[in-house]
Amino acid sequence: MLSHRREHDVLVLTVREDPGINGRAELATRIMDFTQAYQPSPVLVVINDGAASPATASAVLRAHRQCSDLNVLFSVATHDAPVRRLLEDNADSRGARLVVHPRVDVALESAYTAAA
Repeated sequence: MLSHRREHDVLVLTVREDPGINGRAELATRIMDFTQAYQPSPVLVVINDGAASPATASAVLRAHRQCSDLNVLFSVATHDAPVRRLLEDNADSRGARLVVHPRVDVALESAYTAAA
C-alpha cells in the first residue's frame, strides 16, 4: 500500500493502492510513523492513479493534521484533480501548510528547495 524512499533529502512516500474506508487509519498512521522517523526531512506523499480516492485523501489529511506539530514541510502530488481539490479544501491550516501539486517532479523540487 505504501512505499518509501529518500530523494534529494526529501522523504517520498508513495501510496500505490486505495486503502478503502477501513484502511484509512492504518495508512495515516504509517505516513505519520515515517514522518516522525525521518524528521526534519520534508515529506512528499505521492498518490498514484490507482490510489486516488476520497479514502486516500482522508488518510493523507489525517496524517497531515497529526504531523503538523512536527513543523515538517508536508506536500502531496497527484494527477487526480478531484483528489487535489479535496486535499486543498479540507487541509488543516493550523500548523505546517499542506502543499498540493499536480506533478511529482515539481513537488519534489519544491520540497527540496524549501528545505535548503
